[in-house]
Amino acid sequence: MAVAVGVCVHLGLVFLHVAPANTLSKQHGSLVGEWIYPEFEQNWQLFAPNPLQQNISVQVRAEVETADGGVRTTGWYDLSAQDGAAIRGNPLPSHTQQNELRRAWDFFVATHDSGDRPTGPRGAISEGYLRRIAVLRLGRENAAGPGGALTRIQFRSRTTAVPPPTWSGEKVSDQPLHRQLPWWPVPVGEAEGDVAG
Repeated sequence: MAVAVGVCVHLGLVFLHVAPANTLSKQHGSLVGEWIYPEFEQNWQLFAPNPLQQNISVQVRAEVETADGGVRTTGWYDLSAQDGAAIRGNPLPSHTQQNELRRAWDFFVATHDSGDRPTGPRGAISEGYLRRIAVLRLGRENAAGPGGALTRIQFRSRTTAVPPPTWSGEKVSDQPLHRQLPWWPVPVGEAEGDVAG
């Protein structure tokens, strides 16, 4: 019974999120937003008149406290390349493989200014979401090594424009844009595998 109620509540909140603005969605907008973002967010750009036009590569590295008490910095892990490798040749890639990292990065960029400062209350949510994705993936790669612990992580990205079709008169720069974020501390619970919050 509890599962059925939970499913109904979830479907109702998703419906209010994707439905045209109405009295009910306006009245409960903050509740709907808290439930939807960032895990259940919808992106309809595939069907938009102006689909995605950039390739974004996201990489992460970590500062690790080693088992003997020392500190070392890992090399850069190319998270976007890992996603690409998981999708390539897979006839039925999962939604996570296709969108988790890309949507998390889009969410971060949309909630931060060019100086990497949050522009609103959703900024902290986007940072936590992106950080947890990185910590999980670095854990799978055993980046901390035997007996080590992640203490800080740092992201960088490289954005290149997708060239327009030859028949288009549109001109885009072929120069990549680079962005490197400051180091973020990894909470002890997350470093030990507790990424639930």
